[in-house]
Amino acid sequence: MDWITIISTTLKSAIGVDTVLYALAAIGINIHFGYTGLLNFGQAAFMGVAGYGLAVTVTVMGLPFWIGIFVGLAAAVLLAILMGIPTLQLRADYLAIVTIAAAEIIRLVFRSVAFKDIFGGSDGQRGFSDGFYALNPFPEGEYGFNLGPVPIFFNNRVLWVLFVGWVLIAICCGIVYLLMKSPWGRVLKAIREDEDAVRSLGKSVFSYKMQSLILGGVIGSLGGFIYGLAFASVQPDVFGTETTFYVYTMVILGGAARVLGPVVGSMIFWVLLVFIYGVLTEAVGAGYITFMDTNQVGAFRYIIVGLGLILLLVFRPQGVFGDKREIAIDAR
Repeated sequence: MDWITIISTTLKSAIGVDTVLYALAAIGINIHFGYTGLLNFGQAAFMGVAGYGLAVTVTVMGLPFWIGIFVGLAAAVLLAILMGIPTLQLRADYLAIVTIAAAEIIRLVFRSVAFKDIFGGSDGQRGFSDGFYALNPFPEGEYGFNLGPVPIFFNNRVLWVLFVGWVLIAICCGIVYLLMKSPWGRVLKAIREDEDAVRSLGKSVFSYKMQSLILGGVIGSLGGFIYGLAFASVQPDVFGTETTFYVYTMVILGGAARVLGPVVGSMIFWVLLVFIYGVLTEAVGAGYITFMDTNQVGAFRYIIVGLGLILLLVFRPQGVFGDKREIAIDAR
């Protein structure tokens, strides 16, 4: 078995594009679920409207890259307002129903044949990332280092995406830390624990929930930008419901209502998936495993990771850094 390749690929995944874009989405969900108690199951929709906002603005309308970024962020804010107005004054489960339905509606609109000239149908849109890579300060080539015999290298395009992505993660984590230490953040935590008590103190629960939904949605939409720029394309099925479920897994894995919990959870999630995939692929290829072939490895790794997550929720439901009280959904 080629352990050097397995370890190299695993270490690259810990800081790779998938980790970055899911970490941003998870930071947004952490604001919703971890700090405010909002069951938003439509985070993929925020990622999708941001990515498509950028893509359509540049490719269809022919406008500059930076205007596309602004349009994507504005679309995320508008989506939060449209979803929040009819639901945020109701119980949390209504928000869950509306957000998961809205995410599916948006995905189906993006892949609709009727709007193929705008969104590209099931093929999506591409060719909108040139403005981003024109700003790349890294000359063409590969960059990286060796950890002993293990090489870790990225080309200049991926390195530029990772640099921007990790800077955004650092900024978002800093913003979350400062906000949650402020009176505004303490009100959010109080809403999570007991809305009626917060109302009795004269606070507008609806207003604070809306602010939380917008902030978390905007931060999550950054993950949609990173995806579109890293792969130079957007496809509607990438922003399906399973994406939101992965994000929730990462939040709970790292620890809800912890500033770095979503980032660590995203890193652990992708490290496990990539490492198990590499080991199983090598083992099947070498003949150590005979009950499946290489085509079944991808599905089997999810089974193993799923079992591991079940054991985690049984023995440590609060995640790596979390507190068990932070995920007491029935108490909300």
